[in-house]
Amino acid sequence: MFTNNFDPVAFEFFSINIHWYSLAYIFGIIFGWIYCKKILIKTATIQKLFDDYISYLIIGIIIGGRLGYVFFYNFSYFLKNPIEVFMLWNGGMSFHGGLLGIIFFTYLFSKKNNQDIFIFLDLVSIVAPIGIFLGRISNFINGELVGKVTNSNWGVIFPSYDDKLRHPSQLYEAFLEGLILFILINLVHFNKKNKVGACSFMFLILYGFFRIISEIFREPDVQIGYLFGYISTGTLLSLFMILAGSIIYFKKKNEI
Repeated sequence: MFTNNFDPVAFEFFSINIHWYSLAYIFGIIFGWIYCKKILIKTATIQKLFDDYISYLIIGIIIGGRLGYVFFYNFSYFLKNPIEVFMLWNGGMSFHGGLLGIIFFTYLFSKKNNQDIFIFLDLVSIVAPIGIFLGRISNFINGELVGKVTNSNWGVIFPSYDDKLRHPSQLYEAFLEGLILFILINLVHFNKKNKVGACSFMFLILYGFFRIISEIFREPDVQIGYLFGYISTGTLLSLFMILAGSIIYFKKKNEI
């Protein structure tokens, strides 16, 4: 048994609280950028374009992540309090919304520069697990997105939530959606038979699969609960990810 008494604030800078979650976004993007530039990108054209693409990527993550949370997880609340949509410091981001934002802004960037969208989506797919890993660790530190009640020896008490022993589902997600996914997508990328688009559809399929597993141990959002049966919003959105990844797979397969 472990009691989570971590402070969500990493440190204070000129009276401004710097949270672990903010650092997860910052370092996730920095590490991903370095990995792409130093290891993944081999052509001069993409090397040159990638620095400009990062700004599109960040905008996509922020706008998509926030709007995804608004529409997928708390629409009725924000409908009554629309000004709070812009209050990012109060928390509330959606992975699936961020994914849609990345895809949309990557499409705009690729169209503008006359490039195959999957070149950039593949790069994001390879490094995204880095940010996901850091983000889930931050969720654990914050005591949010907690797991279901358990009697297991590795259960954790989250005092900011309640006094019950719960699955550290954030760590399960960090392991599956972060570490394991990073290894698997990199294996796809460095495979000699790898084709453009393969990392993208494999990311959609594998993340969706791992997220569904994690949702089994994760407490559903209080304001929503289960949509039907034991299907949560995260599970449903992940099923759509798997479907989308499968469609791209068969489409790419027919192009060969």
